[in-house]
Amino acid sequence: MTQKLPNFLNGQWQTGSGTGTPLFDPVLGTELVQVDATGLDLPAGFAFAREQGGAALRALTYRQRAAMLSAAVKVLQANRDAYYDIATANSGTIKNDTAVDVDGGIFTLGTYAKLGESLGDRHFMLDGEAARLGKDPLFQSQHVLTPTRGVALFINAFNFPSWGLWEKAAPALLSGVPVIIKPATATAWLTQRMVQDVVDAGIFPVGALSVICGSSAGLMDAIETFDVVSFTGSAETAAVIRSHPSVVQKSVRVNIEADSVNSALLLPDTAAGSESFDLLAKEVAREMTVKSGQKCTAIRRIFVPEALYTAVAQAISARLAKTTVGNPRNESVRMGALVNRAQLVSVQEGLVYLKQQTEILHDGATHSLVDADAAVACCVGPTLLGTRSAQGSDDADRVHDTEVFGPVATLVPYRDLAHALTLIRRGQGSLVTSLYGSDPATLASAALELADSHGRVHVISPDVAVLHTGHGNVMPQSLHGGPGRAGGGEELGGLRALNFYHRRSAVQASTSVLSALSESTN
Repeated sequence: MTQKLPNFLNGQWQTGSGTGTPLFDPVLGTELVQVDATGLDLPAGFAFAREQGGAALRALTYRQRAAMLSAAVKVLQANRDAYYDIATANSGTIKNDTAVDVDGGIFTLGTYAKLGESLGDRHFMLDGEAARLGKDPLFQSQHVLTPTRGVALFINAFNFPSWGLWEKAAPALLSGVPVIIKPATATAWLTQRMVQDVVDAGIFPVGALSVICGSSAGLMDAIETFDVVSFTGSAETAAVIRSHPSVVQKSVRVNIEADSVNSALLLPDTAAGSESFDLLAKEVAREMTVKSGQKCTAIRRIFVPEALYTAVAQAISARLAKTTVGNPRNESVRMGALVNRAQLVSVQEGLVYLKQQTEILHDGATHSLVDADAAVACCVGPTLLGTRSAQGSDDADRVHDTEVFGPVATLVPYRDLAHALTLIRRGQGSLVTSLYGSDPATLASAALELADSHGRVHVISPDVAVLHTGHGNVMPQSLHGGPGRAGGGEELGGLRALNFYHRRSAVQASTSVLSALSESTN
């Protein structure tokens, strides 16, 4: 009988009382562990986190909480090999893809540890300068940021069980807010193990860090007025969360990261075979295959001048043809599996849907699996589609509206730059777009034109060919999120991430009181 993973809630490890949901190896099909949250006293667990974990965290300074993040980094680094093994078994990822998740999560945690050190020995932050409220400067207003006296509930997606955990938890814990993590069931094992290692190390106050694996039933019902909720996943689930009575009636703060049909744009006047041309082809192929295309920031639409459609299709297809697909335990494999059978079916159905308005430029079905049984393994080869013509780009509404969450992208030709920008905006808001060209002025202008509808604009020119961090890589120093269909949320962005976990208030008082206030932050 496989192990049932314990949950950590109310300051103790607890195993659910139900039959449990099994997690499987997406390549071998073997059962790994089970998760279950049946019978947990959620209201009591949330209350414990607020009252015990929250009070203990707020009693510490930013510098002290930053030291705890640093200690957690050391624990995670010491157990890194175990996390890689779990990711291979439960997510079906090759080592390089696992690094994006595991090492990326640890790096983000370490980044916030350093940022927290810079905040010093204080318990709140000033927001801007004091403002005079009348003719006499004696009475002024000073805005302050103080940690919210609630919990942060994280409902995470399956594709990044490590990074998705720590990119949310790091700024929350640094802010002094306890966190309760609900990982996606399919890949909950890695999240649970990381939390267990940190909890068992006794780094944070009891109640500061909790994890619930299994069904999400009842979680939103336990939310109170000063709690915050951060969700990563589908737009459908996001709508349910936004409309939940706890959110609507109690004005609970919610951050959403949802669907995103991200784009890459090759600017006009780019010659076939030029460095910018090659940079686009390389980045598209990489984004299509990293984590088998299961990234919320992956490139889904590639916009190119109509005259370069065939040349770009050939360049990208040539790179995709070299991608070996199959068992991530085989060193020759460069792309592993989708996370489970349901995801495989979803990608297959999405391809059928998009193919009705596109042509196949590179067929993923031509990839034979390495060390994997096609009848069992949740593997699929990378597929590049295309809309044939600029007119076809206008007519292919499914390409602009549909995100197939796997190694699938569509090449979209455009007439001129204005046409390209119009087509990109049909994505209705995205997490990221990347631009490829060599003229700084044109790149800067296009970046500003697209900034209003994207959380991040990643500009790749020949001078940063070996320096840029990648279209789909989310760095903790930069904003992660996007407007419109991308969810309208914001995460990371350096210390900006702490704003979500603080409450802004104006203190109106005499200059002597405000001076005392300011001195307490030094």
